[in-house]
Amino acid sequence: MSHYIQSQNRVHKDRRDFHNLRNMLPFLWEYRGRALFALGCLIVAKLANVGIPLVLKEIVDLLEKGDKLLLVLPLSLLLGYGALRLSSSLFNELRDAVFARVRYRAMRRLSNRVLNHLHDLSLRFHLERQTGAISRDLERGTRSVSSILNYMVFSILPMLVEFSLVAVVLLTQYDIVFTLATFGTVAVYIGFTLAITEWRMECRHAMNKLDSQANSQAFDSLINYETVKYFGNERLELDRFDGTLSQWEDNAVKSQTSMSLLNFGQGGIIAIGVTIIMIFATDGVVKGEMSIGDLVLVNAFMLQLFIPLNFLGIVYRQIKYSLADMDLIFKLLKQKPEITDAPDAQPLVLREGEVRFEFVDFSYQKERVILHGVDFTIRPGEKVAVVGHSGAGKSTLSRLLFRFYDVTGGRVLLDGQDIRSVTRDSLRAVIGIVPQDTVLFNESILYNLSYGRPDASRDEIEAAAGIAHIAAFIDSLPDGYETVVGERGLKLSGGEKQRIAIARAMLKRPRILVFDEATSSLDTKTEQVIQETLKEVAKDHTTLVIAHRLSTVVDADRILVMEQGSIMEQGTHRELLAINGRYRQMWQLQQEERE
Repeated sequence: MSHYIQSQNRVHKDRRDFHNLRNMLPFLWEYRGRALFALGCLIVAKLANVGIPLVLKEIVDLLEKGDKLLLVLPLSLLLGYGALRLSSSLFNELRDAVFARVRYRAMRRLSNRVLNHLHDLSLRFHLERQTGAISRDLERGTRSVSSILNYMVFSILPMLVEFSLVAVVLLTQYDIVFTLATFGTVAVYIGFTLAITEWRMECRHAMNKLDSQANSQAFDSLINYETVKYFGNERLELDRFDGTLSQWEDNAVKSQTSMSLLNFGQGGIIAIGVTIIMIFATDGVVKGEMSIGDLVLVNAFMLQLFIPLNFLGIVYRQIKYSLADMDLIFKLLKQKPEITDAPDAQPLVLREGEVRFEFVDFSYQKERVILHGVDFTIRPGEKVAVVGHSGAGKSTLSRLLFRFYDVTGGRVLLDGQDIRSVTRDSLRAVIGIVPQDTVLFNESILYNLSYGRPDASRDEIEAAAGIAHIAAFIDSLPDGYETVVGERGLKLSGGEKQRIAIARAMLKRPRILVFDEATSSLDTKTEQVIQETLKEVAKDHTTLVIAHRLSTVVDADRILVMEQGSIMEQGTHRELLAINGRYRQMWQLQQEERE
């Protein structure tokens, strides 16, 4: 029963490999002319290669007979022999040069498609993924396309063409025993290689998994460098990393040991095959049925076949490994985005800029409800603040507004349009956000500022920096706007990063603004300056402010107090204080903390 299951799994895997190879064809279609020309060069090169032993046979036979034309014919044959060798080399190199564009363009197109697909996948996928593992899988998967094309065009196809040509010569010129011995050896060799390699694949899969895991652990420890240092856990991170590498090492040793067994078996099969061929050929010469030239021809054919045949095991293993790596990429491409545009989605038409959460329910997992019955409206030009303790569901509102997730109940409307019925690009184009945790690209300040609107002029970028009160700081730097901010902006303080995020949002010119703890990293003086700026900017925008620090939202037109996913109170700052409810309790507690 277990053998049957393994057999079925193997059939399924073979079908998937075939399907993946077929999926690779569209990436070659752009340069199909080049691919066909390279194939033609391959055939010509192999014709020349097989012609070499045939000419060599004629030369040997002629020398053996001692013909009167000895001074003429051998010279022409020798020139032909040299021309064939030159042609073989020329067309092989021409094939490589012509096919290079095909191979590298396929890699480029696949890389672009995968990255585009990753950007299209939902926020849930990216929060659950491990960056290091995805990075390594992407690298190996893209490289696998190049490897498979390389082995197919430069190893497998040439080998098949040469075997076919040799088979034709042996079948038409010599006894059937030579064909049987030659290709019987090939068949045994391939069967042995297949059997051992399939056995070895388990070690390879384990190595890939552990390699990705170790890479992910290393990435995580470096990304969280400061946290590691805060807790002095360098040894913990090294031990975790080394533990994974230890398992990888064990599987790598098994893989290498089994490869030695495979190589020895392949060498033994080839040695037996060559010996059998030479015994029959020598016997034919002794009996007068074959000439010395025939023996040389058969021997030359075996020597020519020996090189690709000896290389077949490595090629087959590498193709299997590349197919396994490619499978990771195509599995990734099969991941369905959680959030997609509806088939009849239209661009958002924003006139007034009204935002409406209509009895919204939402949960990340079914067993844990985050929002239930959230119902409020932000009128055009109004500033509405949402406050509450951590975990109340405040930041989830901004993620739903951007449609990183879809509501599980109710609707989110912009000017009366359900955001699920409009295109995501048009929706996100009208919303600007300053997040709580500002992450910057490891590029210049200018690049990070211009990210809000890549086609903005330098004057517009500097004006946005002025609005966010970051211009003077940038001008004081030695490299000014060309200063590189480091990985995730680690070379800047929290306040500096926050101000760049504010400038970036302003540069986008959004109709709707979202400030998610936008001033949480600023000192009191800077916070007051930024608050005045945000107050001025918000006059012309529909603004949603998510805050924990109540002092930052006292000027809001309306304040919503959330608790456990529901709106418990709402009103102005004065009204909520007069209610003497949860808001007043939070206000008094924060005032005491400040004092």
